[in-house]
Amino acid sequence: MKKVAILQSDYIPWKGYFDIINMVDEFILYDDMQYTRRDWRNRNKIKTFNGLKWITIPVEVKGKYYQKINETRVMDHKWAVDHWKAIHMNYARAPHFAEFAPLFEDLYRQAGEMDYLSQINYLFLRNICDVLGIRTKITWSSDYELAEGKTERLVELVKSAGGGYYLSGPAARDYIVDECFEQAGIELEYMDYSGYPEYPQLHGEFTHQVSIVDLLFSVGHDAPKYMKSFQTQER
Repeated sequence: MKKVAILQSDYIPWKGYFDIINMVDEFILYDDMQYTRRDWRNRNKIKTFNGLKWITIPVEVKGKYYQKINETRVMDHKWAVDHWKAIHMNYARAPHFAEFAPLFEDLYRQAGEMDYLSQINYLFLRNICDVLGIRTKITWSSDYELAEGKTERLVELVKSAGGGYYLSGPAARDYIVDECFEQAGIELEYMDYSGYPEYPQLHGEFTHQVSIVDLLFSVGHDAPKYMKSFQTQER
């Protein structure tokens, strides 16, 4: 049975996002949905000497109330230099920073030349998946015909992708109509983000709610040991 997940793209998201990608056969980026402000689409958190810090890609939003994620443009390309400086400053002493620094420095160089948020998010997602050894097929919802209705659209995307199983993020419980999946003969499961193990982490009290870069710089290629999807595969 082919497994499918559908999520809007996030900027250097946390490990749970990559777990969802790794737990399915096809991961569909839902970027023809409306862009939402003050969300994870264009920002994430890193740990710093002074606590958690948001790093945010500045995007054009003035007067663009209904723009889609894949229509959202970067406002100031200097963001990439600033983000890399912030990451370098706060993770330079991490055990595996030197190992991954050349890759991320190059990714930020490439990202700084891109105009659209979706392109940037995909660049980081694809390359971080490669580092983690995640081989899941990544596609775009715009590659498929879209139905009307929130749940109906998800059901049709899964069917169009040839899926019989849908893994959803837990927040979608608020709007998904489970019966639509049952009627379509598609198995529906919600991701469980509880029970993640802690790992050695810089800058004070441990927190899970940070970008995947924190995990990579902290434990290197042992990162899968601290992710749920890889442990599931081993059983």
